[in-house]
Amino acid sequence: MATTGETEASAAQGLSEGLKLAIFLVMAVGQFMSLLDIQIVVASMSSIQAGLSASQDEIDWLQTAYLMAEIVMIPLSAFLAQALSTRWVFVGSAALFTLTSLLCGAAWDLPSMIGFRAVQGFVGGAMIPLAFATGFAFFDGAKAAMATAVLGVISTLAPTLGPAIGGWITDTLGWRWLFFINIVPGALVAISLIALGRYEKAEPKLLAHIDWLHAASLAAFLGGLQYVLEEGPRRAWLQDRGVAAMAWVAVVAGVVFLERCFYSRQPLVKIAAFREKGFAVASVLSFVIGFGVFTGVYLTPVFLAEVRGYSSIDIGITVFIGGLFMTLSAAPAAWLATKLDLRIVLAVGLALYAISQWMMTTLGSDWGFWQLFAPQAVRGVAVLFCMVPVVGMALKDIPDDELRDASGLNTLTRNLGGAVGIAVVNTWLIEFAMQHGASLVQSLGQGPAAMDALQGLAMRFGANGFDPTQSGQIAAQTLASGVSAQALTLAFDDVFQLSAWLFAACLLLVPFCSGGRMTQEPRRGMGH
Repeated sequence: MATTGETEASAAQGLSEGLKLAIFLVMAVGQFMSLLDIQIVVASMSSIQAGLSASQDEIDWLQTAYLMAEIVMIPLSAFLAQALSTRWVFVGSAALFTLTSLLCGAAWDLPSMIGFRAVQGFVGGAMIPLAFATGFAFFDGAKAAMATAVLGVISTLAPTLGPAIGGWITDTLGWRWLFFINIVPGALVAISLIALGRYEKAEPKLLAHIDWLHAASLAAFLGGLQYVLEEGPRRAWLQDRGVAAMAWVAVVAGVVFLERCFYSRQPLVKIAAFREKGFAVASVLSFVIGFGVFTGVYLTPVFLAEVRGYSSIDIGITVFIGGLFMTLSAAPAAWLATKLDLRIVLAVGLALYAISQWMMTTLGSDWGFWQLFAPQAVRGVAVLFCMVPVVGMALKDIPDDELRDASGLNTLTRNLGGAVGIAVVNTWLIEFAMQHGASLVQSLGQGPAAMDALQGLAMRFGANGFDPTQSGQIAAQTLASGVSAQALTLAFDDVFQLSAWLFAACLLLVPFCSGGRMTQEPRRGMGH
């Protein structure tokens, strides 16, 4: 699907290696900022809630608004980059991200904060796929594999460290600095890309022929889907009228969106990349890997917070192990991708991920840093051994003029996998915890164990100066809390077991993937 303008890859052929590396690294910083801001507010929600006088349901919109806007921009970024050039879309995104960060920090009430967060998520969403597309457009072979590995580390490390960084900033400087810290790096990204110069042509005439129905259906479909996945687990899914209504909006808009993809004279989202069998299969695997990577990043902090009662700083120290081993595995994963068939590298990654999840199926309510060390280390290595070959399989055979669209679709499938994954595991945790809780209560009620435990606890509290009535009440609350923690721990065991089986099953898809290595062969340009 050729374009009339100069593609990013063909234009980049005249750039020096140093200049290409500089542009790529600046974009990587922008991508890190966008991904970090997804989770940086998580540990500080209570502080923001108090500062803006909001209720619990209202404050949750800080995350929902950001994610809904971000996921809409991801597939839209390719069209904007073609019309305005990747450079100017990235510059505009970084500049607006910086401005909205300033406005978020200065927000005077909850509606203003939600509005600024939505714009922040929208413009931030463009920086994620464009960084991946630029890495593949600028580099071949080992360099492309290493660029993918670097962005893979960023994609998982930023949301992993976000809550811990956010907690530390809030404790040290106050919650408004969660947003103010973006101002300097955001401005530097925008200024640096302007200073590094032009490297491709724009086609602004495309803006005069926008298919607005396609744009509206895209926003309603992906925004509605993200809302359902974000709010569904907490609101009993379709039993909630708001979630059910948004689900219908997403379904109807999704049908219209696909119709426009096939029949619009100028579709905003081009799905031609799915003609490539390798891209189609890799997209399925990207969805599953997104499911695993995002839930892996999500589950361990939730366990440490809910069961162990860790602070955000302690959680950050504990989960840093996964990020460390991700970083250490980046170079080996990139090197192997140029030496071995990508299917072999992927099979190793999937197997390691399944093993890491299985190691968590014996999770105990007393697990901490050292018990979690080995599973996190194996998972950290597995993430890059999955992500590098899957991105390589998805993009290595795509023509240059379709690369930005393919990168956006690949990022979209991975992010949707993550959104679906977090919604699913939250639902599993709730259901499994209820089942285990009922089973534990029934077991305690069938024998003298519960009464003996209550009497023992009451005597201990009585020895510490509590009167008999207080001792009995506190003992009952303590026992109930212990049962709840044990039930939740068993629920985590079940979730990790299902995740392990899911990744093991994905090994069956590997033979259908596009094989070969990431070589130094020139990419296909227009007309090929």
